[in-house]
Amino acid sequence: MRYRLGVDVGGTFTDLLLFDNETGNFWRHKTPSTPADSSEGILTGVTAITGEAEVDPDAIEFFLHGTTVATNAVLEGKGARVGLITTEGYRDIMQIARSFVPGGLAAWIVWPKPQPLAALEDTVTVKGRMDADGKEVRPLDETEVREKLTRLRDAGVEAITVSLINAYVDGSHEQRIGEIAHEILQDVPVSLSHEVLPEMQEYERTLSTVANASVRPVVGKYVSNLRAKLHDAGVKGKLSLLRSDGGLMSSQKAEEHPVNILMSGPAGGVTGALWVAKNAGFDNILTLDVGGTSTDVALIENCEPRRVRTTDVGHLSVRASSLDVKTVGAGGGSITYVPELTKALRVGPQSAGAVPGPVAYGKGGTEPTVTDANVVLGYLPEDLLGGSFKLDREGAKKAVQTIADALGIPLMDAARGIIDIVNENMFGALRMISVQQGYDPRHFALMGFGGAGPLHVNAVAKLMGSWPAISPVSPGVLCALGDATTRMRTETARSFSRLATETDVEELVAVLDEMAKQTRAELTNDGILESQVTSEFEVDVRYAGQAFEVPLTIDQAILRDQGIAGILERFDEEHRRLFTFNMDTPHEIVNLRAVALGEAPSLPAAELEKGNGDPSAAKIRDHTLWMGGSEQAAVIYDRSRLKQGDTIPGPAIVTEMDSTTLIESGCLARVDAVGNILIEPE
Repeated sequence: MRYRLGVDVGGTFTDLLLFDNETGNFWRHKTPSTPADSSEGILTGVTAITGEAEVDPDAIEFFLHGTTVATNAVLEGKGARVGLITTEGYRDIMQIARSFVPGGLAAWIVWPKPQPLAALEDTVTVKGRMDADGKEVRPLDETEVREKLTRLRDAGVEAITVSLINAYVDGSHEQRIGEIAHEILQDVPVSLSHEVLPEMQEYERTLSTVANASVRPVVGKYVSNLRAKLHDAGVKGKLSLLRSDGGLMSSQKAEEHPVNILMSGPAGGVTGALWVAKNAGFDNILTLDVGGTSTDVALIENCEPRRVRTTDVGHLSVRASSLDVKTVGAGGGSITYVPELTKALRVGPQSAGAVPGPVAYGKGGTEPTVTDANVVLGYLPEDLLGGSFKLDREGAKKAVQTIADALGIPLMDAARGIIDIVNENMFGALRMISVQQGYDPRHFALMGFGGAGPLHVNAVAKLMGSWPAISPVSPGVLCALGDATTRMRTETARSFSRLATETDVEELVAVLDEMAKQTRAELTNDGILESQVTSEFEVDVRYAGQAFEVPLTIDQAILRDQGIAGILERFDEEHRRLFTFNMDTPHEIVNLRAVALGEAPSLPAAELEKGNGDPSAAKIRDHTLWMGGSEQAAVIYDRSRLKQGDTIPGPAIVTEMDSTTLIESGCLARVDAVGNILIEPE
């Protein structure tokens, strides 16, 4: 078995990328998603791509999957009914929550508080108590536990969460309740807080565990169903799912801890961009993943994507590591309109979606979208995919004309205005993960992918000052590439909660060693060789009295060499970068984390045949588009016929199976050794 198959399920299409470990060759395929049962679309795609590559399904060693099943369950409110068991006196923990209210001034007046994932009527308390040092203050009342669990069973709960006070120090009471729950509720899944998130702060620990329990039946059913169908289709390779933090986890672990895959979908694009960046020789990358409904952006510095300690999905914010991805409602299907009251052009966040879609697709859409504006301007040629897919330009013109009439301006000015606004929306999202985090975007290249990313990457790079603008090979299936090229990852956390002045470095190292042993064992139990596992460590530090921490990556060798002072120096540097100031206050070490990583697959990027710099052999035809306030002559190229070193002056359009790249006037594009299109100002 020598193949890796990456599969990413989106709202409109399921993307597949089959990678040959030995040669670096790959095959790509897109098939319509099947929202009612995603596995049906996946199996259709597997059959198609293995047939195209003439590969037996049994030759697929790794099936690597990014999914939005858990995300959609949260967003659509389709999670399981959760019963919550907590310590006596803490029944209202989910209702009290935190005092933070999102929004601007006076948002609390109009903000509708989200309904907790565990309702108050499904929350019960039990006697029994551990203190903050893990000593039993009051024994667990097992008779009461059985009575409360029976009540929850009779009420019809579909999942159980156990979250007791101070369980992160000693989880023995939770463990016992879990054992009794399995006796009484049998097949109902049980999530224990000291296993899901062994950290202090009872609300965050409880919320994360309740979220885990809520999506666990949905994810468990999906994963087990997919695993069975793949086996029946002849795919005997190992099924792994992409975590929110960009690593992989076994399908069995994903069933137990689905809270770690809430942002599995967007993470695939970032990991794919990282693989492309490494092969192209770029260390610092801003990513621009533009789909039909939204745009996801992220930052990669020194070949490491930026991670955060919280995962946000809708109103839900859980304590689980994830890639720092920001999303805005700006995509190819974003609907544009002119409100009667303001007479000001608006773009999104509403989307035409896949059905009916943009007017240009000819599937019944009537409202003008970003895609329609691109068609009107000539940025999207009418005959895509070698003429197999026709766009309705006249229909798009009629739709965009309604915007022009409402604004009282010419058609082309209205279309370009739509594109300028959506580019500004993308620019705003990129500022959130760069400038607002203390990074200068001029020190980063900008990579555009997704179906519409390469159409906008050149213009957004101008706004950001981020060069080159990169259009990777197969940008439309880059998320599937990310699934196929990342590695196994697991982590564990532990609250430390001690002033730095009272912390002994040897004690800290001993705790980290113990945690590393635990995480390494998890990966070896999943079949990874001990010699292929590496460990990394993180520590959360704050100024004493602060309500938030700054996570830092640490190395044990450096820790032994520089001691606690080395950690504090790094913290002060990061705090100043993030907030522009430091405080003359004692430091507190709050949480420790150990991360175990499997070996990164050494998957090569296939080199292109060298050319002489002249792209004329890839020319499809001459073209006319609207740019800079006037019609301009352009050329359309077929990406599959471009060679290494080919140079393309703008304006020009490069088409391929899954995306279209726009090179603007005043810019020059060069094809690098592995096929990426690098766009720079002339």
